[in-house]
Amino acid sequence: MPNNIYDSLRESHEIQRSLCRKLVRVSPEGGRREQLFKELRIELAAHAAAEERFLYAPILMDDMGLNSSRHALAEHHEIDECVEELQKADYEGGSWLAKARKLSEEVHHHLREEETKFFQISGKILNEKQKSALAAKYEADYERMKIKLST
Repeated sequence: MPNNIYDSLRESHEIQRSLCRKLVRVSPEGGRREQLFKELRIELAAHAAAEERFLYAPILMDDMGLNSSRHALAEHHEIDECVEELQKADYEGGSWLAKARKLSEEVHHHLREEETKFFQISGKILNEKQKSALAAKYEADYERMKIKLST
């Protein structure tokens, strides 16, 4: 069990990175693209929902975290738009791979920025007890959302 909210988030970040790498490398044959995209879509949505509730919301309440929270939320929105674009694309069409690459780039950029900037700012705002309590809440909501989005 992760000790704090950042450990919990990094676990999901690694899953996202791995799924993005696989998504841009998979061939269109055999339905594997659809399966990987579904896994990534669920992972991104579950992670974002729980992260926004249990990290961004508390940080948004502090003046020091206002701008970075807004920026992170905007990037979640950009990722959502990329997911929607990819959902509309034909899995075997030529534009699908370009859209998958754009999604992968957006996700990688967001995760890198979050881990190098947002975690540092929010880490100054939250105390150790809060980081631990938020981890438990995040984990529970993340798992709940994964189940909800899978059905």
